Amino acid sequence: MRVIVHGGAGSPADEPTPRQEVLDAAAETGGETDDPTDAVVAAVRVLEGDPRFNAGVGSAVQSDGYIRTDAGLMTDDREAGAACGMPGVEAAIEVARLVKEGTPHVLVSGVHAVDLAEAFGVETEVDLWSERTREQWEDLDERPAGDAGEHAEWVSERFGGDPEGRGETPADHDTVGAVATDGETVAAATSTGGRWLALAGRVGDVPQVGSGFYCTEVGGVSATGAGEDIARLNLSRRASQFLEDGLDAQAAADAALAEFGDLAEGSAGLIVLSPDGDCGQAYNSEAMQTAVSGSV
Repeated sequence: MRVIVHGGAGSPADEPTPRQEVLDAAAETGGETDDPTDAVVAAVRVLEGDPRFNAGVGSAVQSDGYIRTDAGLMTDDREAGAACGMPGVEAAIEVARLVKEGTPHVLVSGVHAVDLAEAFGVETEVDLWSERTREQWEDLDERPAGDAGEHAEWVSERFGGDPEGRGETPADHDTVGAVATDGETVAAATSTGGRWLALAGRVGDVPQVGSGFYCTEVGGVSATGAGEDIARLNLSRRASQFLEDGLDAQAAADAALAEFGDLAEGSAGLIVLSPDGDCGQAYNSEAMQTAVSGSV
């Protein structure tokens, strides 16, 4: 099994070495399975359970002080499942798999996705706060109050940091993802805790097919970065199109990111893996840690 994982595109990590060790372990864990879907789910679960990453435990906090998780999963037969806006769910990728394999739908959201998780034995009511996120939340000079309109105004002044001096937010692009192949079939998965201090209920690119993840017979893609821009430009689908045009995995990743940079101001990164085990990665942020294991 060939597996590539990423830990998100963003600012350089405070502890890059331990994070890399977790990424290496995630790739190795995925590689121990016999099926690409099992591989990406197992790899992502390692990362969702580590508070160093913005997925599962340690996820970003939304404007109302709640943490909500999202994830998406797709296989090369173009079957997909995703779940979003789930408070108290660490194993978001497991719920995405439930949607794909246990329902006729592609995306289930909010409390209903949580209910689905509980019905199928995925743990809910998990404390997703980490020491890092709790300190960041408590250190805020002010927190949004009032109705959704007031939250929206507050968020608009701060969301995504500030190119124009409106305020700063912690680096939180540490969305995680994995792509795996056994030499014949491919699966891709992405999981996230979203953007720091996003409007309550905000859903970014991760659970959107073609944006945060995509997979066909030519290969799989998992993306990370500025979610609104990634969703508007369907970054993962575009990388897949470059594979369909005959580019190898690295060239497809480079081409998709170059096009993204021409059309969007935000930063992004992506990993790409083809059925023959050829892998590529690209990012235009300050850093993006990845790990690769196995062969086909």
